Amino acid sequence: MTTIEDTHATSLRIAQEADPRPIAEIAAGLGLADDEIELYGRFKAKVGLDAIERRADTPDGALVCVTAITPTKAGEGKTTTAIALTEALGLLGERAALCLREPSMGPVFGIKGGGAGAGRAQVVPMEDLNLHFTGDLHAIAAANNLLAAMVDAHLLHGNELGIDPLSITFRRCLDTNDRALRDVVVALGGRANGYPRETGFDITAASEVMALLAVARDLPDLRRRLGDITVAHTFDGDRVTAEQLGVAGSMAVLLKDAIKPNLIQTLEGQPVFVHCGPFANIAHGNNSLVADRLALKLADFVVTESGFGADMGLEKFAHIVAPLGGLRPSAVVLVATVRALRENGEDNLGRHVAIIRELGHEPIVAVNRFGGDTRTDVAAVRRLALDVGALAAEVSDGFERGGQGAAALAEAVYEAAQAGPRLTPLYSSEDALRQKIEAVATRVYGAGAVVFSARAQAAAEQLTRDGLAGLPVCLAKTPLSLSHDPGLGASPKGFALPIADLRPYTGAGWIVALCGDTMTMPGLGRSPAALAIDIDADGRTVGLF
Repeated sequence: MTTIEDTHATSLRIAQEADPRPIAEIAAGLGLADDEIELYGRFKAKVGLDAIERRADTPDGALVCVTAITPTKAGEGKTTTAIALTEALGLLGERAALCLREPSMGPVFGIKGGGAGAGRAQVVPMEDLNLHFTGDLHAIAAANNLLAAMVDAHLLHGNELGIDPLSITFRRCLDTNDRALRDVVVALGGRANGYPRETGFDITAASEVMALLAVARDLPDLRRRLGDITVAHTFDGDRVTAEQLGVAGSMAVLLKDAIKPNLIQTLEGQPVFVHCGPFANIAHGNNSLVADRLALKLADFVVTESGFGADMGLEKFAHIVAPLGGLRPSAVVLVATVRALRENGEDNLGRHVAIIRELGHEPIVAVNRFGGDTRTDVAAVRRLALDVGALAAEVSDGFERGGQGAAALAEAVYEAAQAGPRLTPLYSSEDALRQKIEAVATRVYGAGAVVFSARAQAAAEQLTRDGLAGLPVCLAKTPLSLSHDPGLGASPKGFALPIADLRPYTGAGWIVALCGDTMTMPGLGRSPAALAIDIDADGRTVGLF
């Protein structure tokens, strides 16, 4: 039987043996001019934002969202399926492009691995993508931590704004899983080091700077959003922003290249925009708005991935990303696996099909086949998908066969997309914060009630006083259950969803609701992937997946 280790070794070998085309050729095939791209070596490029503006009158292509059922801890191959689907659409003769998030090095060195796909359905250069790439995440962390440092410097040097130190909500970030940094005390060592206070770190993918970069439309919009970040309140209860601290301009300078989408390719030479990497469990879980907008101007079909299950990335796409960008998908693909259904129960598939239908789409189920899956097991999942109301159900065998392994899936997606774009949000901006949270909790998660802690209730009242109640909500919870607690199982109903706190992401443009004991800084397990990664005598990476 094929083991996980064999699968990882095969994927790395395939990626290292690949012979990709020069990225300038991929860009030219999309119709991008030489002055619209900036090369990062032979196989990576950034695309200038003026490429979008030059094509303002070009009709958009069809947008295809790929999401999944509740995953296992190892993931169900959503990225692999999205890559294979893009390649298969290309084989049908369609001009296709893929949009993905940038991998965080937290999962790369943790348990889940990288974000380049697997087997014959990968994007390359795989090692670059998973390790530093074009430096975007480092730039995000630098901008984030500059603001955090300015907050503490302002406190030390007179505190002219009258910041209440106990009200500071802005935290430092780091692109590493490190549980020791979840709760820390800063400024120890005497007055010269500042005023000691409790704070903590978020992983970079969960930071507000990552979140707002992912939805900024251009540099002026980025600059405005940075200035509107709420860092604290004054003793009088007024909001304090990055603009008031005078640091938003410097943050924008650090991010002026990071806002440009990155262009790479699949193993079969299909174009891929990889840009921004917000987690779906503690952020909004979708790639950048500028990447989607650019791809839609350049391709007939654009495949984009929404992180974790339909209850997470797709819900947040519907209520956060789509309204901001004026996007509506023409088809939604739901990835399911034999493994996940064995672990989570067959009803989990039906629950996710129902979520997608609530959001206005009839889903196409892609049964992502793993090496040990039998024909009987795969056929059973297909039948189950149709029985619970999927529009279609097809096998995706991208790991073994690349684009050819997703040919039937591509045909089903093509047919579904002919109905045109649509999306049905579950709440409006006029609804109160509690109403928005209840809409997601009851109609998406299946909760019977929502319970606010005293802290969350006080935060809701403050946000309302600040005039922020009209913002959408971004719920942060576990990806391993439709609820807030994996202990309740993958598909519980009628549970009470606890809201522990509300964080204002005013620069990004939404309110984060922390459900239960959700952590915004992951930790390393007993046997993280970092233990297996090394470099050989020839300088080749080993153990990366």
